[in-house]
Amino acid sequence: MRRNFVVAITGASGVGYAVRLVEVLTAAGCDVHLSISANAEPVFRQELGLAVDVENFNPKMLMRDRSAAPAEDGGNIAYHHYRDFMAPIASGSFLTGGMVICPCSSGTLSAIVHGTSANLIHRAAEVHLKERRKLILVPRETPLSLVQLDNLKRAAEAGAVVLPAMPGFYHGAATIQDLVDFVVGRICDQLGVPNDLIRRWGNDK
Repeated sequence: MRRNFVVAITGASGVGYAVRLVEVLTAAGCDVHLSISANAEPVFRQELGLAVDVENFNPKMLMRDRSAAPAEDGGNIAYHHYRDFMAPIASGSFLTGGMVICPCSSGTLSAIVHGTSANLIHRAAEVHLKERRKLILVPRETPLSLVQLDNLKRAAEAGAVVLPAMPGFYHGAATIQDLVDFVVGRICDQLGVPNDLIRRWGNDK
């Protein structure tokens, strides 16, 4: 049976982590339920040179080489508009293996911890918290204000996993891709998705 995961991309720096995460999850045969906030569109252009249109989305928009064909045995991507509260991920009756918000903007974090759901991403996160399912928040901002630190604390107390985009260097990182893979590998570990994106501590091979 395929595993379902929700991936949400919001308007913070670090969308490259999300693109790589979707690539790894689908390659592992997982189905991804994807939602992208409007504020993420300019970040895709700025950081990756990708024209992502949340109103007319196609999974190939996340690919730099749009001529490449997906693996036949890979997972599927189901896109849900961020304002579509009728999407399956808005309900706790729709089973998933967890949700990742990557990157997680400060505004999204605040909406989640204060229960002020204004879009599908907030609602899906709320569902994962109330159903006691894995919710992984990947903030990428520095420095952090006291307000942001308090919100992260509240998120952790509510049951979320706070996994900042803080790549390690002990695995012999030589490229930016190595640093991206470190964070994505740790996310996959939290989701229980086997991966060999990084050299594990204590493994010199």
